[in-house]
Amino acid sequence: MACSSVRYGAGCTQEVGMDCKNLGAKKVCLMTDGNLVNLPPVKTAMESLERANVPYKIYDKVRVEPTDESFKHAIDFAKAENFDVFVAVGGGSVIDTCKAANLYSTDPEADLLDYVNAPIGKGLPVRHELKPLIAVTTTAGTGSETTGVAVFDYLPTQSKTGIAQRALRPTLGIVDPLHLQYMPERVTAYSGIDVLCHALESYTALPYNERSPAPTDPILRPAYQGSNPMSDIWCQHALRVTSKYIKRAVFDSDDLEARSAMHNASSYAGIGFGNSGCHLCHGMSYPIAGLVRDYKPEGYKGSGPIVPHGLSVCVTSPAVFRWTGSSCPERHIHSAEMLGADVTNVKKADAGRVLSDTLLKILDELKVPNGLEDVGYSSQDIPAMVKGALPQKRLLNLSPKPVEADHLSEIYENSMKIY
Repeated sequence: MACSSVRYGAGCTQEVGMDCKNLGAKKVCLMTDGNLVNLPPVKTAMESLERANVPYKIYDKVRVEPTDESFKHAIDFAKAENFDVFVAVGGGSVIDTCKAANLYSTDPEADLLDYVNAPIGKGLPVRHELKPLIAVTTTAGTGSETTGVAVFDYLPTQSKTGIAQRALRPTLGIVDPLHLQYMPERVTAYSGIDVLCHALESYTALPYNERSPAPTDPILRPAYQGSNPMSDIWCQHALRVTSKYIKRAVFDSDDLEARSAMHNASSYAGIGFGNSGCHLCHGMSYPIAGLVRDYKPEGYKGSGPIVPHGLSVCVTSPAVFRWTGSSCPERHIHSAEMLGADVTNVKKADAGRVLSDTLLKILDELKVPNGLEDVGYSSQDIPAMVKGALPQKRLLNLSPKPVEADHLSEIYENSMKIY
């Protein structure tokens, strides 16, 4: 079980400067995106660094839904400046980009694909020491402030991939709920539903003790190990909190209690899935995001055509859990119960259906688009989606049921219209 240290509390971003000073920082990389750079979360971090007399340089070119090209741009910036501490202020895109900049600037001879997950990359273990990284999260979704995962679009294959290494985990995650008042409604919805899928996939993943063979060296053990007793605790709590607060958080930006609760739920789920791992919803989401044509979601200012990560994940979730229900019915039924369903007298044979129906109700209430067709896809795109999903072995291998191309095709087809 591995996890970043986490500090929670309204206003705790004001302490970042002291944290950097305590780490002996001589030159800090403050990384963010073009929207956040003018908003209070970044200004608070800058003021804190200035009060502590810690020199810093800002990089504000992070791309929402990063690519290999945007990663390389940030890495080149970090290599040129010789930073000794990194501070990321933003959502998952910013934190993941900062993780990559830290990883490759501390191993300047490495090729980008050296640490990228196989089969797209070599998946080499990290054997060098990274610089301290403080992650100030401004969204309640990815849990990236607690995980060793950095995800990006690999443009040559038009698919998402990532780097999953324990060494990437931030030294400190800052969870300051004051930042959530700047999240638009749709960003809140799609990041919140990502929390839900993190927890559900991790709780229903193939158990850690059913995976074999054991690695020849402990450093080769994957960050995503399968469901396990410790991750289960965090995932179950994240589900209960999300069920209680997600609708309030999405539709009332002034509801600080609800948005604060979702901020915590994001970190809870991050601790859970950061060790157990996600499976089909996330594995199948990568081509949904990577093959986007012209879909432009509300609330994602200046991002161009994208299918936001949380949306690309949740749109297949009803079909996924309907299909996986027979693998571990008790967990599917318990998940539905934690999300508010009445599971009295539900039979094991109906486990997938009851969880799927529960998810559909939540997605409908959150005004999630009606399936893949609503984000620009048709059944003709399914072969390309399957081709993009099959390489995501670190995720597909955690499916509680063995999954082949025809299963993926069936799930995509059943996700074209979900209501």
